[in-house]
Amino acid sequence: MPGTSEHLLRASPPVESDILDALRTATAPLHAEVDQCLPLAQPVPDLAAYRSHLRLLDAWMRRLAAFEPNPVPLEAHRAAVADDLRTCDALLPTPADAQQHDTTPPQPRSAAFLWGVSYVLEGSRLGGRVLYRRLAEPLAPHPLNYLQGAGEQTGAQWKRFVARLQAQSFGPDEVRSACEGAVDAFELLLQCHRQTERAA
Repeated sequence: MPGTSEHLLRASPPVESDILDALRTATAPLHAEVDQCLPLAQPVPDLAAYRSHLRLLDAWMRRLAAFEPNPVPLEAHRAAVADDLRTCDALLPTPADAQQHDTTPPQPRSAAFLWGVSYVLEGSRLGGRVLYRRLAEPLAPHPLNYLQGAGEQTGAQWKRFVARLQAQSFGPDEVRSACEGAVDAFELLLQCHRQTERAA
């Protein structure tokens, strides 16, 4: 989203030299906003809320797929969301507007920017595990495979991603670009949420 993330980063203090600290600082306000507004944030979400959550993620990931080259984790995330959506549609009536279309033109991005997007995607697996533990029983028989992530190995998987991220030895400009990618990823998710709310 042109201008928005750049404005946020210009208004912030200089990014930290450690890439993980820089990403956390740059995205903290947006992360908090996302946690409050997603369909599963309601006090007692049902299976329909989970499907709404998946459809929002599907729309978001279609937007992320416009980044070229695609962020490395994106394909696996999209496949897991699609699998869970199919299970939801087998358990619930399919809404009339379920068909989604890719309309965002390709957007070439730097490697550092894509690492920032991947940080958001891979970090979402940790939140997914928290949601899985809370919702597995009330939303049965849906397996909630997307929220399960890598199961008990989710934490270890995150640590491996962080190790690869920190091994990139980014300079200040690349750290800033990675932060722009992470901020853009969160802002695109919020934009998809607002569009969904207006269409409801």
